[in-house]
Amino acid sequence: MNMGIDSISSMLSQTGNTAANSRANALQDKASSNLSTASDEELMNVCKEFEAYFVEQVMKEMEKTIPKNEEEDASTSQLTDYFKEEMMKTLAEDICDQQNLGLARQMYEQMKRNYSL
Repeated sequence: MNMGIDSISSMLSQTGNTAANSRANALQDKASSNLSTASDEELMNVCKEFEAYFVEQVMKEMEKTIPKNEEEDASTSQLTDYFKEEMMKTLAEDICDQQNLGLARQMYEQMKRNYSL
């Protein structure tokens, strides 16, 4: 089986898009599920996951403002983008764990009021 760099780049791009979509869908499913029976810990975990996802999206939008290197090869760029996605996800989770942004806490308190828990 002969796979060219374009095939590999295409597979990386598709894998990255699929992973991003599945993460967003999983988070949406958790948030839209019936959380009235959730424990405090489960509710807080959902809020923390959303906070990390939100920070990740903000970081991705900020990254778009950085000018691209025109000399970079397209296949190299896709490979870099794939690993950049994973790095941003991990960094966003670390930021939320180490910093007290307060978004998760605010959401948690609002959900507790809304679900009368």
